Amino acid sequence: MWRMTNPPPAAVLPPAANAKTPGTTWQVVAWSLWDWGGAAFNAVMTTFIFTALYLTGDDFGGADKATATLAFALSISGFAIALLAPVAGQRSDHSGRRKLWLGINTLIVVVLTGACFFVQPHESYLLFGCLLIAAGHVFFELAGVNYNAMLLQISTKKTIGRISGYGWAAGYLGGIVALLVVYYGLIKPEVGLFGITSADGMTYRAVAVFSALWMLIFSIPVFLAIPESKPDPNMPHVGFFQSYRELFRTVVRLGRTAPHTLYFLISSAIFRDGLAAIFTFGAVLAVGSFGFKTGDVLIFAIAGNVVAAAGALSAGFLDDKFGPKAVIVTSLIGMLISGTALLFLDGKNAFWVFGLILCLFVGPAQSSARTFMGRLAPEGQEGEMFGLYATTGRAVSFLAPQLFGLSIVIFGAQRWGIIGILVVLLLGLLLLLPVKAPPHGAAA
Repeated sequence: MWRMTNPPPAAVLPPAANAKTPGTTWQVVAWSLWDWGGAAFNAVMTTFIFTALYLTGDDFGGADKATATLAFALSISGFAIALLAPVAGQRSDHSGRRKLWLGINTLIVVVLTGACFFVQPHESYLLFGCLLIAAGHVFFELAGVNYNAMLLQISTKKTIGRISGYGWAAGYLGGIVALLVVYYGLIKPEVGLFGITSADGMTYRAVAVFSALWMLIFSIPVFLAIPESKPDPNMPHVGFFQSYRELFRTVVRLGRTAPHTLYFLISSAIFRDGLAAIFTFGAVLAVGSFGFKTGDVLIFAIAGNVVAAAGALSAGFLDDKFGPKAVIVTSLIGMLISGTALLFLDGKNAFWVFGLILCLFVGPAQSSARTFMGRLAPEGQEGEMFGLYATTGRAVSFLAPQLFGLSIVIFGAQRWGIIGILVVLLLGLLLLLPVKAPPHGAAA
């Protein structure tokens, strides 16, 4: 359990980010490289290449059916994350094994990603492929609980925003490099690296192997540079199921003594689900509804990642200056406007313009949501609070995929899935507006 006193944590920056010395440059770089490596799963596997160009293609029953199946599989993964994430974070706080569990979960994602090599281009493999991607999401989120908590080990109250931005920017830039390697090494040439061709879907199956190796290699530095977290001696060791009782007590206590922390967890749960849906279904929409070909998707992916990286970097400095809430609200409004435009406009040019605007705002919203939580997390309970952050973010993670898939089923066309994403973003914005922002910069 963790303890609270007045004033509530919604108005208090954790001592871990107040009084300690900042992390070294090498620690910040090593921490950011995990995001760089994770881009292989996020950008290559689940956004621009494997799911968009392969798993939701004609070989798997057509775009509409395959996309809806993927959406429902991801909604199931959201329930699993909601059940496991807070307890995983809580137990890593208690045991002082944050880095260990980051490593275990990262390795599981690597294995699941590599297993996508066995997804052959036939409709009978659709469910298998969707389940691998969905399971990968579960363990990637569990790894992210501990990874996000590490942010407070290498940042201070004055640098948390920009260091979070560095991590997101590294992820986007890593995505660019990984996409370039995949495109020019495997997809574009008739005979790619190691003699790989498109026969039997081997091009995209090889992409899965590349992505697994990419993530494995670039995850190593964080384990060498950042020391293991220390266990809290005041926290009792409890069993797995008793951890849920402790979690319930924490939530009740938050509602009583730090309600704005709870309000933020709820509001961010919803708008972050919308952000995740943009990445999951953006490239799928580009191909299925806006006439993009393979080369178009790769070029857009690279441009989108450049824009998103620039947004994340600028958000880090704006976050430290104006606070995370201002950055998130501005970003959500920008995404709602550009997303609405995509709902009614046709053609590649429309997607290029408004799709890039979406990318510009997604990075800042992601980065500042993480620092918002970081500014609220009490020292020693970072893992538990980021576990709650992941859980609330995934407790409703079925919402955007379900609405996206349901909209396709109701209206009979893939494009109408955009409505589900817009509804989720708008609801998240409305719930965020009354939340009290944490102190930032000199005010902290």
